[in-house]
Amino acid sequence: MGSLYHHVKCPEGVKAKKFKLIVLDNYLKPFLPLTIFYKEALGRITESSAESYLKTLYTFFTWLHTDSNYQGRTIKWDDEPHIVRVAIEDFLMHEAHCKVTTSDSKTYYNVKLTNKSPHTVSRMLSALKSFYKIMIHVKMYLYSNPLIDAHAILKEHQSLKEGVREGKPRMPKEAGTEEPLPKKARRLTDSFFKVINGEWKPQIIDNPHLPFMIYKAGKESKWKLRDEIITTMLFLTGARAREVIELTFGDYRARNDKGEFATFNKGSYGKRTKFLKVDNDTLKLLDCYIHGERKKVDKSGLKMNDIPDEIPIFLNQHGNPYTYDAFLKNWSTIMGKAEIKINIHKTRHWFVTRSIRMIREEYKNKTEQEKAIERLRIYMNWSAKADTMKVYEHHVDEKDYVAEQHDRLLEMMKKEQEEYLKQLEPRKRANQPSVEPRNKVVQTPEEQHELMDFIDKLNS
Repeated sequence: MGSLYHHVKCPEGVKAKKFKLIVLDNYLKPFLPLTIFYKEALGRITESSAESYLKTLYTFFTWLHTDSNYQGRTIKWDDEPHIVRVAIEDFLMHEAHCKVTTSDSKTYYNVKLTNKSPHTVSRMLSALKSFYKIMIHVKMYLYSNPLIDAHAILKEHQSLKEGVREGKPRMPKEAGTEEPLPKKARRLTDSFFKVINGEWKPQIIDNPHLPFMIYKAGKESKWKLRDEIITTMLFLTGARAREVIELTFGDYRARNDKGEFATFNKGSYGKRTKFLKVDNDTLKLLDCYIHGERKKVDKSGLKMNDIPDEIPIFLNQHGNPYTYDAFLKNWSTIMGKAEIKINIHKTRHWFVTRSIRMIREEYKNKTEQEKAIERLRIYMNWSAKADTMKVYEHHVDEKDYVAEQHDRLLEMMKKEQEEYLKQLEPRKRANQPSVEPRNKVVQTPEEQHELMDFIDKLNS
């Protein structure tokens, strides 16, 4: 189902008076509810999270316009709460292939994901909850939030008021006649639609040949050198896709080591707070791209040394900055060719898993393992409190990581690529090991993996 909505951003260099982004419907008319939602959300969550919520909402709002039904009419986003809930329930069951059942108390719904359910269900429910909260705040929605279980809030409120005296409120704490209230535990959720099996669990992707399976599929798909470099850098660095796709020439010049790039981090609002490390082979590919494929579409005509720091390295066929959405489309094509179902973020999982495996194999001493893992943690920029001492520790450990661990990981990847290529050669002996199916991705059982809590930080 194609989306009936899309957005346009205010061009760089133009100061937006009110909206940084405008959502348009299929008639290219501004759609105010989602436009205002994005504007108000920016004050509460990061820009990338707000845009992610927005794209998720497009799917629901499109379905609302094309397939929703309540007593023979299309449901509107600003209908009464019980009608909106009918729409959400229908969407979850028929479009998202979820199983929706009423709770024992019959005051909220349990949502169970199936193997056909998209991974965005929880995000969509969170986005809808946030959307209606903002619409109520700006007085565009005149009812209570359809996504909130009012009974859960009332029950908690009553439990805090009740004391030992039947029918009477609690005595004040100072009186000393009441049992002290337990420290407030985090409520599971006050959502009307509760996803009961949608907790995020990291997939431990442990196939050493995964990158080369994808490289092979990319070549068969005749991918552009740009996409080959980006994919290679994702596996070599453990970076998020945007951190690679949006690299600038200044990011390369900012580091002394020729194999390093400065880049931003999630929640750093564009500030360069981490670095990426690649090998010489990737640098050679990048040099070929800059002086070949990129030069053909670059409108400036400048030589590499004359290109300003803020200019992006990767461009599309029109000479404009390459975007995450464009890369995602190409990635999906390549995954189809490779017969692998894997999203871009799993390259980050793969990198950390392979790094940890290398640490476990090379360091038999527990203390040395912990030190190596801490260096990896710093490289991934999962930092603790930022004080002066941490800055010095970061400076020392960063050098140790580049010199010791990352280079060894790159060497290990090169050996694994050679092994994979040997497996692809025609079998000369009957006892030669067979090649694994292309769509087989080996995963370590979660309960046996020693660093599940560590991998959990991948989405933080």
